[in-house]
Amino acid sequence: QVQLVESGGGLVQAGGSLRLSCASSVRIFSINFMGWYRQAPGKQRELVAAMSSGGSTNYADSVKGRFTISRDNAKNTVYLQMNSLKPEDTGVYYCHTAPPVSWGQGTQVTVSS
Repeated sequence: QVQLVESGGGLVQAGGSLRLSCASSVRIFSINFMGWYRQAPGKQRELVAAMSSGGSTNYADSVKGRFTISRDNAKNTVYLQMNSLKPEDTGVYYCHTAPPVSWGQGTQVTVSS
């Protein structure tokens, strides 16, 4: 079983930046898919950014040019750098891997205006 622990969430003003971290209990070298999802109250959980073990990335249109997913294999950690944050970025952000399917417990990101 893969254990995922997110950190880095918090309250930030619009236009600010946050960097989320997702620490994995197993080597991410062995994980094919790593990604970040977010969910706002009353809304469907959506994929924000994803990275394959080969390094290819995908981003939701709403965050392209502002968010960057990256990884540090030595630290078994996946990051989400979030710049130029907007109030609509507010939500709980979840780290996700597959296979096996694993979810972190989430970290709250709140962007104030």
